[in-house]
Amino acid sequence: MTCEIFFTAFTNLFNNEPFCDEPLWSLTGKTYVWMAFIYGLIPVFARELYGRMFHLSAPLRLLVYVALIYAVEFGSGFVLEQLTGKCPWEYTTGLQVMGYIRLDYFPAWMFFAFFVEKLYLFIDAKF
Repeated sequence: MTCEIFFTAFTNLFNNEPFCDEPLWSLTGKTYVWMAFIYGLIPVFARELYGRMFHLSAPLRLLVYVALIYAVEFGSGFVLEQLTGKCPWEYTTGLQVMGYIRLDYFPAWMFFAFFVEKLYLFIDAKF
């Protein structure tokens, strides 16, 4: 969730789009409480996947991770819209799919997946 807050703050700065009428230099970012539960699903699935994919090349693993992220983001966005009448993030710009996912965020998700995998390996080695 912290990464998302940083990402939205710097994206707003880069796009020159202030958030909540705050000055751009305030680097105001955001996330949704829903994301605690949604992001919490990814490691549950990814841990199992990593055990089955550790022998694959890093680029191939990262592709699978990003596909998982997109599947969780799309599925949770769809379910939230069905339950509440609205998906909280509703993408309207960029290369988006039904407002639930942005395909042009692929490089950012790939970097995030790489970082999380390295963090997981580091923590796993310590414990």
